[in-house]
Amino acid sequence: MWKRSIAYAQESAPVAQEGAPGQSISSMLMFMLMVFAVMFFLIIMPNQRREKRRKEMLASLSKGDRVTTSGGIFGTIVGLNDKTVVLKVSDDPATKMEFVRGAVSQVAAPSDEGSDK
Repeated sequence: MWKRSIAYAQESAPVAQEGAPGQSISSMLMFMLMVFAVMFFLIIMPNQRREKRRKEMLASLSKGDRVTTSGGIFGTIVGLNDKTVVLKVSDDPATKMEFVRGAVSQVAAPSDEGSDK
């Protein structure tokens, strides 16, 4: 009789391991959450910071700033409103061009203002 109950206990031992798939699902869920957290901190947050700096730069544009457009045109702001920017791109002949405010890609550093090419 003891032999039968020992044999029965050995046969039923794998039944106790059937709970393991539930553990693998929870561990897989934890892994997916960790991957999402890493992606958030490595990709999404830097893009949000970059976009915030860009919006601040566009909001702080003023007359006299030397800027570069996304098309590579250098100019000095001579007029602006909420949606557009007017750039003076040449002195001889005096050439002014109007751009969408979002086309400004960067403002020249103050040390660059004195050097004209």
